[in-house]
Amino acid sequence: MEKYYVNTNAQQNGDHEVHKEGCKFLPEFSNRIDLGYHPNCQSAVQKAKVSYSRSNGCYYCCNACHTS
Repeated sequence: MEKYYVNTNAQQNGDHEVHKEGCKFLPEFSNRIDLGYHPNCQSAVQKAKVSYSRSNGCYYCCNACHTS
């Protein structure tokens, strides 16, 4: 399992991106919430949606969950 984070700052389209630990686009510590360990990005995005209904995966590290 891998560790995931959600960006607390929304993208221009209003989405909050979910990133895997180690992603080169991982937001700074002060701009992310630790989502914990998940078996896949789908599980991590579901958890992120509890706080941010408009969450999706990072194009680079969670492409399978990238929707916009």
